[in-house]
Amino acid sequence: MSKSMIKRKNGAKITKSKLKEQDWRFIKARYHHSNRAEKTKLLNELCDLYGYNRQYLLQVLNNLTDKRYVKKGPRVKYEPTLVLNPLKKLWLATDQMCSRRLKAAILLWLPYYEQEYGLLPPRVKELLINIGRATIDRLLKPIRAKFRRKSRCGTKPGTLIKKQIPIKLNNEHVDCPGFIEADTVAHCGGSLKDDFVWSITLTDIFTGWTENRATWGKGGEGVLKNIKDIEVCLPFNLLGFNCDNGSEFLNWHLMRYFEGKNNKKSKQKSKIKSKFFLSRSRPYHKDDNAHVEQKNWTHVRQLFGYDRFDNKLLVDLMNDLYRNEWSLLQNHFSPSMKLEKKQRIGSKYHKKYEAPKTPYQRIMENPNIPKIKKQQLRKIHEKLNPFTLQKQIQKKLKKIFNYVHP
Repeated sequence: MSKSMIKRKNGAKITKSKLKEQDWRFIKARYHHSNRAEKTKLLNELCDLYGYNRQYLLQVLNNLTDKRYVKKGPRVKYEPTLVLNPLKKLWLATDQMCSRRLKAAILLWLPYYEQEYGLLPPRVKELLINIGRATIDRLLKPIRAKFRRKSRCGTKPGTLIKKQIPIKLNNEHVDCPGFIEADTVAHCGGSLKDDFVWSITLTDIFTGWTENRATWGKGGEGVLKNIKDIEVCLPFNLLGFNCDNGSEFLNWHLMRYFEGKNNKKSKQKSKIKSKFFLSRSRPYHKDDNAHVEQKNWTHVRQLFGYDRFDNKLLVDLMNDLYRNEWSLLQNHFSPSMKLEKKQRIGSKYHKKYEAPKTPYQRIMENPNIPKIKKQQLRKIHEKLNPFTLQKQIQKKLKKIFNYVHP
């Protein structure tokens, strides 16, 4: 080691520029061959003798002076160039699900993704299976589109038999399939004048199973006809019907139909009561029918948007899509969240949700569904491919929008 490393020159601090390169090589070699205590002692000596900044010494001895600052923390495991392409395709194919639902959907869609786009490298497949919600949000943030549009309210109060139908407030404690929430969506394009197509949405509270139908106007007979058609397609018996205060539901057609269901003797040997319950929500309280309100967005608006559908030919085309591909895709391959418990602490509610599952999965796990019905659903499910369903949906949508935008 040179004398310049041992003595100060006129009391001045010696900097790296006044040391020879071989001296720094000697110090670095000594530093890297020392244990923790010896390294600390060497750094103290250099700081005391030459007045160096301790952090600067660490950078010099570890060869970090010529490198950019590297953020501390674990290494990035999910590189966008590696995972983003398949993740983006899955996100778009699932109609832009939130990260919590998409994490559950990836496990269902991955086998069909490889049939559609080819085999994924084992490393990429493993990362997609184990990906977390926060990572999904981080990777999709640059490309995530936000659609927030307000719709017009087409609910007109049905006052004739309003007092005869009881109000039901809490739908959270339903413990079996069959209790339905119902609502309608107007395809009015911003104007409620004249006639146009309406979509009817029925959602099962317990499983999340949802069916949609299109009807021309909001006449009671047309709505009842579609409700009967939906009831045939449901994989469980209808036990309860909860709707808003619109005249499309509060009318004598539905009232007589549901009264007839109560008068029929049930032949089923089950612990579930056969009595049918008809109820309504409070006026101007959308939260009373929260299960079906959210489906109005995911099952209707995301599919058809806010255009005006004022052609009668669209009813049959929309019902063909609703009854077949759309119902199969949403009920078999679209996980939904379900509230497990809600607790009030002070002025805030703390909610805990179950792991996202598809309505099909919840039905297969439920002991109240007959085995025959489960076998039928399993046979249907084994023949389905979500990517094929998406392609068929897009073809039918093009045909529908050819009438909307001629």
